[in-house]
Amino acid sequence: MSPDTRTDSVAPDYKATLNLPETAFPMRAGLPEREPQWLARWARIGVYDRLRDKAAGRAPFTLHDGPPYANGHLHIGHGLNKVLKDMVVRSQQMMGRDARYIPGWDCHGLPIEWKIEEQYRAKGLDKDEVPVVAFRQECRKFAESWVDVQREEFQRLGITGAWDRPYLTMDYHAEAVIAGEFLKFLMNGSLYQGSKPVMWSPVEKTALAEAEVEYHDTTSHQIWVRFPVVDARNVLALSDETFQNLDSREASDSIEKNAKELVGASVVIWTTTPWTIPQNRAVAFGSSLSDHYGLYEVAVDLPEHPFVKKGERFILFDGLAQKVFEQTKIPASAVTYHRQVMPAELELLTLAHPFREIEGGNGEWDYDVPLLPGDHVTEDAGTGFVHTAPSHGDDDYKLGIEHNLEMTYNVMEDGTYRDTLPIFKGAAIIRPDGKWGPANGMVIEKLREVGALFGHDPRFRHSYPHSWRSKAPLIYRNTPQWFAAIDKPLSDGKGDYGDTIRARALKSIEELVTFTPVSGRNRLHSMMQARPDWVLSRQRAWGVPLTCFVKRGAKPTDPDFLLRNEEVNARIVVAFESEGADVWYTDGFKARVLGTIVNPDDYDQVFDILDVWFDSGSTHAFVLRDREDGSSDGLADLYLEGTDQHRGWFHSSLLQACGTLGRAPYRGVLTHGFTLDEKGMKMSKSLGNTVAPGQVTKDYGADILRLWVAQSDYTADLRIGPEILKGTADSYRRLRNTMRFLLGSLGDVTATDHVGPEAMPELERWVLHRLAELDRTVREGYAAYDFQGVFRAVFEFATVDLSAFYFDIRKDTLYCDGDTPRRRAARTVLVHLFDRLTTWLAPILVFTMEEVWLERHPGEDSSVHLRDFPETPETWRDDALAAKWHSIRAARRTVTGALEKQRTAKVIGASLEAAPTVHVSAPLAEMLKGTAFDDLCITSGIAVTTDPAPEGAFRLPDVPDVAVAFALAEGDKCQRCWKILPDVGTHAHAGTCARCDEALAGLAIPA
Repeated sequence: MSPDTRTDSVAPDYKATLNLPETAFPMRAGLPEREPQWLARWARIGVYDRLRDKAAGRAPFTLHDGPPYANGHLHIGHGLNKVLKDMVVRSQQMMGRDARYIPGWDCHGLPIEWKIEEQYRAKGLDKDEVPVVAFRQECRKFAESWVDVQREEFQRLGITGAWDRPYLTMDYHAEAVIAGEFLKFLMNGSLYQGSKPVMWSPVEKTALAEAEVEYHDTTSHQIWVRFPVVDARNVLALSDETFQNLDSREASDSIEKNAKELVGASVVIWTTTPWTIPQNRAVAFGSSLSDHYGLYEVAVDLPEHPFVKKGERFILFDGLAQKVFEQTKIPASAVTYHRQVMPAELELLTLAHPFREIEGGNGEWDYDVPLLPGDHVTEDAGTGFVHTAPSHGDDDYKLGIEHNLEMTYNVMEDGTYRDTLPIFKGAAIIRPDGKWGPANGMVIEKLREVGALFGHDPRFRHSYPHSWRSKAPLIYRNTPQWFAAIDKPLSDGKGDYGDTIRARALKSIEELVTFTPVSGRNRLHSMMQARPDWVLSRQRAWGVPLTCFVKRGAKPTDPDFLLRNEEVNARIVVAFESEGADVWYTDGFKARVLGTIVNPDDYDQVFDILDVWFDSGSTHAFVLRDREDGSSDGLADLYLEGTDQHRGWFHSSLLQACGTLGRAPYRGVLTHGFTLDEKGMKMSKSLGNTVAPGQVTKDYGADILRLWVAQSDYTADLRIGPEILKGTADSYRRLRNTMRFLLGSLGDVTATDHVGPEAMPELERWVLHRLAELDRTVREGYAAYDFQGVFRAVFEFATVDLSAFYFDIRKDTLYCDGDTPRRRAARTVLVHLFDRLTTWLAPILVFTMEEVWLERHPGEDSSVHLRDFPETPETWRDDALAAKWHSIRAARRTVTGALEKQRTAKVIGASLEAAPTVHVSAPLAEMLKGTAFDDLCITSGIAVTTDPAPEGAFRLPDVPDVAVAFALAEGDKCQRCWKILPDVGTHAHAGTCARCDEALAGLAIPA
C-alpha cells in the first residue's frame, strides 16, 4: 500500500501506552522570582558550613578575597570578579578539595573618608573642626552600612562563602594585625622618613599611591624657556668619565675654548608644568643621544614674533630643532646653524635661573643653575634639555640626589605657593574645586616680562594624572613622608628569597607564583623591577596610624631617630586588639605605652595614616594566618582580581608580605579584564551605557549573568549589554531544554534498572566514551580556571551530541519500547548524564542546577552543591569506538542532508516517511553492520549497499564514500510509533508494528 492510500481509522488511541516524558520542571525558568528561594534554602540548611564539615581532612584550597571598598552599590566589574571567584571555589570543592572562601571588605582610606567629607560639605561643616575620633566613627558607621548592602548584593549573585563571618579591615583584630605588620617594617630596618616628591592631591591634601591614580586627557600650557649661559668652567670640572674620554691636551683646550664661546647664548627647555619653574635647580641634557646638540642664531628680524629677536643665540638638540621651530612658529629660514655642541662642552656650562635678579625677587633665584648629564633625557619630545625641579618629579629627584641639588618647599598641601615665596606667594596651582589655579599663568607672564619666554602654546593636549576619587589633577610635591626601603638589606633572618623586599618579590614571581594568564608574570615582574620605595604615609584621618614614635630633636638620619622597642610594640598591638585603632588618638595614649620603658616627653607620636594599600596588603596575616578557616601555611592558593591590580592589590600584597614573611603571600595570581559596553566603549554613567548587576538579576536572573561570565574570555576585556545578554539567555534556554528532556525521560528509573557497559549497544557505549573524554576536559579546565573552555565543551556536548543526536535517536526507544535491554541501557546512560551534567555545570549555573537536582532528588537536606564531581571510569573511554562512530555520524549526516532536501521540496513531511538506499564503501558498510542504521537516521527503513551509486544520488563534499538514493517507505504507518512498515496491521493490536505489538502485550488499551 502506498503512503497516500494508508488508513488509520481502525486503530485505537495508543498515546496513553507511550512512555512520554513527564516532569514538573518548567520550560520557563522564572529566575528573577525563583532564585531568592534557593538562596533562602541554602541559608536554611547551611550549605557552606556543611561543606566545611564534609571536607574535613581534604587538601585545602584557599582563594583569598581581594577586598572591595565598602562605599557604594556594586558595578558590573564587581559582579564579574565575584562570579569568577565563586566558580573557582565551587569547582575546586567539587573536585575534592576543601575550598574556603572568606569574603572581605576594605573599610579604611580615602574612598570612605571622601564620602564623609562630601556629607560634611553638603551640611556646611568643616572636617578639621570635628574631633578626629568622632570623624573616624562616622567613617566606621558609613562603611558598616555599605558592607551590609554589598553583602546582600553579592549573595544575590549566588556567591558562596562565610558571609556571616567576613573579614573587615576595620575590625579591631584586623587593625591590631595591620599595626603589628607595620611594626615589623619598623624593626627590620626598612622604615625610614624621607623628603622626596610624591604624587599629591591638593584637593584631598594627601599623598596618593600609584594605584589611586588614573590618567585623563587634559589641556595644558606648554612653554619653551631660555636659561642664559653665564659661565663656562675649567675643563677639570668635567666628570671623570668625560674627562678620561678626552684623548689629548689639545682636545681639552678645544672643549674649554668652545664652551666659553657659548657664554651669552641660551639653553632652551620645554615644559608642560610652568608652575615648577620657580623650583628649578638644574637643567639636564642627554649625554648619549643618537644625534648632536647645535648652536643656532636668529639671523633676521622677526617683528611679528613676540619672543625672539635677531642676533640671539640658543642651543637645541639637532634632532628636535625643526619641531621646536614649527611649534614656536619660528621660520626655519630665519635661523642660522653655527656648529655642533659637544656634550663635554655642555657639562662645563653654568646657567642662570630665568628669574635671576627679577624685580621683587629678593634674591630668591639669584643662584647658578648647573647643566648636568641625565639618562632620563630622551629625543622623543621637547628640546633635548630638561628643566629639573628636584622637589617635583622622580627623575628630577634622582638627579638632585646624585648631584646634591637643593630641595625646595615652595608648594603647600593645598596646592598653593608658600606665603613667603616672592612674587607668587599664595597663588594656587590647583584650586579646591579641582580646577587649575592662576599659578601657571602668573609664572608664564613673569617669564615673558623678563624676556625668558621663547615660545608658548596654551592648548597642549596630553595625558595627565588625576585622583581616581576626586577626579582632580595631581602634582608631584616634595613632602616629608614615611617610606619602606625596598632595596635595603633586612635584618629579619627571612632571606630564603633574598635579603631585600625587591629581591624577594622578584624571586617569588619567578619561582613561587603561577600566573593566569601567563602574561601577568612579566607585567608584575617589570613593575617590581622599576618601582621606587613604597610611600607608606597619608595625611588623612581614617585608617590605621603609623604606630611609631620619633625622638625629639633627632634627625631622620640619626640611628636613634625611631623608637624601636618590642615591649612598646606589644603594648600598642594589645591596645588596638581591645579598643581599635581609635585609641591612638586618645589623650594620654603616648604615656600609656611608653611609660616605664622610656620617657614619653623625649618622643613625638606620629599621626600619619598608613597607605590603605598596606591595609589590604596585610590581609593575608589576619585572614590566612589567624583564622581557623584560613590557610595552614599562611599562603593563598589564588589571588583573583582585575588587571589593574598588578599595580594595586597584587603589588602591595607582594611588597608587604616580602617585608614580613620573606616571600609572596600567594601561589597563584589570576587576572581578568575590564567590562565594556557592547560597542567596546568604557562604561560611564554620563554616557548611559552602564550595566548594573542588580538590573541584570532583576531582568534575567543571576544565572544569566554567571553564564555571561562563563561564556566570555575573561583574560581580555569583556563586553556586555542588552543584545549580548539576550544571546546568553538563548544559550541558557537551549541548555535548560536539554536538562528538561533528561528529567522527563528518567522518570522512576532506579539503580536496579541499570545495566553495565558490556550490555549496552555501541551508541550508548559511545556516549559513555564522550563522558570519559569530557570528565578529563572538565577537570583540567576547572583546574586551569578555563571556565569558557569548560562551558563550551559541556554546552556543545549537551546541545549537539545529546539534543541533536543521541536524544533525537533514542526518543523512539525511550517512548515506544517496552522493558527492553536497549531501553534499560538508554535510561542507564541518562542517569550517568544527569549526574555529571548537573555537577559539572553547578559551579556556573548555581541556581538552575540546584533546581534540576532537586527535581530528581528532593529532600530538605538535598543539594547539588553538597556533591562532588562523580568519578568516571577510565574503562568507559574507547578511542577505537569513537573513531568508528565518527565515520558513522558522517554517514548519518549525509542521509539527513538527503532527507532535508526532500522535505524542502515537500516530497515528505517527516523522515519516517523515507526508506533510502545508502551506497557506502566496503569498510564503512562493515562499520554499519548491527548499528540499526535506520534508527540512527530516524527513517522507517534503510538499505546499505556497496553497489555503485546511481546518477543523481545525494552526496556531501566532505563525505566522499557515502551517497544516498531517496525512496519512500513501503507499508502502513504504525499508529503507536509512526514508523511506516510492511508488517503494520498484521499483528494482534490493530495498526501496530511488531515492536509496538510486543510492547502492548498485557497492557490495557483504551477503547
